[in-house]
Amino acid sequence: MDFEDEIFSDGLPKVYYKHDDQGRYVLETDAPWAEKVTCALIIAGNRANLEEIRKAVLAGQKSPLCYYMELRQMDPVMLAKAAGIATFRVKRHLRPEIFAKLKPSVLDRYSKALRIPLEELKTVPNR
Repeated sequence: MDFEDEIFSDGLPKVYYKHDDQGRYVLETDAPWAEKVTCALIIAGNRANLEEIRKAVLAGQKSPLCYYMELRQMDPVMLAKAAGIATFRVKRHLRPEIFAKLKPSVLDRYSKALRIPLEELKTVPNR
């Protein structure tokens, strides 16, 4: 899968304006090289950060909620709004000992906000 497919997966081509030989603006579907490099660096950084969080979850330092929040590129404020939970509570739920005690109704709200199955929310991939 191409890195642009990961970011722009809605199936619509992304277009850019550029000048043609007569100086008129025309649409171009090929991304400028600088944007391709920038996107590749961002994706590589996100993957590295996600792997670091995954290891912290497996070590018992963070809750699986941290992993899925990062996977969806959300912060506690965004997740709080999406799940309808106060931000301070979301931040508390990032601690593994607090997350382990959450009621199924709260986990269900996170599951829906993150668009993942409830059972998947309770763990992280082993890769």
